[in-house]
Amino acid sequence: MARITRAESQERNRARILAAARAEFAERGFGDVRIDDIAERAELTRGAVYSNFPGKRALFFAALADRPAPGPALPDRPALDRPALDLPAADRAALDQAASDRPVGGGRGRGADGTVRGALGAVARSWMDQVVAGGVADVRPGTGGDRAVSGRMERDLLPLVQAEESSRQAYAQLMTVHATLFGLALERLGDARGRRLVRVAGAALTLLQGAAELAAVSPELVRPADVVSACERLADLDFGPGPLTPPARVRPYPVDLPWAPPPVAEALRGAPAGLGGDGLVVFLGLRRLSALEDVLRAVPPDAPVAAVAVTGDPAELGPLARLVLARLGDHLRPAVPPAAWPPVRVVVDDLGAVAAAAGLPSPGDDTETAVRVSGGRLAARADGRCAGHVLATHPYGEGPDGRMDDGPDGRMDDGPDGRVGRGTGEGGPR
Repeated sequence: MARITRAESQERNRARILAAARAEFAERGFGDVRIDDIAERAELTRGAVYSNFPGKRALFFAALADRPAPGPALPDRPALDRPALDLPAADRAALDQAASDRPVGGGRGRGADGTVRGALGAVARSWMDQVVAGGVADVRPGTGGDRAVSGRMERDLLPLVQAEESSRQAYAQLMTVHATLFGLALERLGDARGRRLVRVAGAALTLLQGAAELAAVSPELVRPADVVSACERLADLDFGPGPLTPPARVRPYPVDLPWAPPPVAEALRGAPAGLGGDGLVVFLGLRRLSALEDVLRAVPPDAPVAAVAVTGDPAELGPLARLVLARLGDHLRPAVPPAAWPPVRVVVDDLGAVAAAAGLPSPGDDTETAVRVSGGRLAARADGRCAGHVLATHPYGEGPDGRMDDGPDGRMDDGPDGRVGRGTGEGGPR
């Protein structure tokens, strides 16, 4: 038998550590698990664990983020040890049918009907199914409880996130992206009728996050069917536009550099991101992710855009970013037709390889840089607050003297929304 390489051995050890950590955290909770427990379960040394992960927090985030593919919506009934929520029989039946997206009496699932209400309901059912699965299933290996493992671990996630300011700020921005992309997907559905729905999506996430937290401490109060119904009713509300982003005074400038990004996976879909083509690539630190909505509203419809999330703490915050964005993909999949997904590729570049290809050797959590790719080369760049919006609205061309085109008076033009760049006004109020 051929000998395995050192890299293959390290990858196998990492997989064993993650599997052991996932089982320990799910069965006993974060606070009661020691690194020695994980090492013993993985049949490795304590040193082997620390050679892959700097600490227990980083390992917990990675164990949640690098989870197996989602299993069935709910495990088979024989595997139900005990209820996490003391639900009346009618509520549990309603949730079970909703989670599998099979209404009583057959027919299409409500998340597949192409409406804003249906999409809100489908995301709510997916979210609440995770909450229920975290308490009703056997999490032992081989019992079909992978979804329950994630559900149990999610109970410890928010306290860990809140324990340190860096993770709290990153999580807040990641949830803003969650609301942004979910809301933009809602706006692309047939009955949206031109409404701005990012704030509606944010309200839905507020309801769902609160319900999940309350279910952990007062399960008898949380009725998942009511939570789903409340989220569906948000489709009838109109919160109006969001706040206007403050004007920026960054200037885009021309560059002429090769563009050869490494192959990476798209965070929401799991498919290859395909960053080598022409378009706009925006690098956003985990404390600057809220700028994404402004960029996506500024670019022409369906123009190629990639958002690359970067961080100065790849060990802890990288897995946290991958977790939140993958969870968004899991929620959108049964709720929104593929054609309605926002036309943006989202990448978590926790190791900085994509950023390095764009000439950003040391990206951090406050990074905000945008580059324009044309003909396989970097053609323009902007750095600083609102860089993505500026480059999205600037004409990117070169004047007869070889410099970036400016306004007729030789200065950078301001768009009609008061920000730098000759915009179309679509980057204005949200």
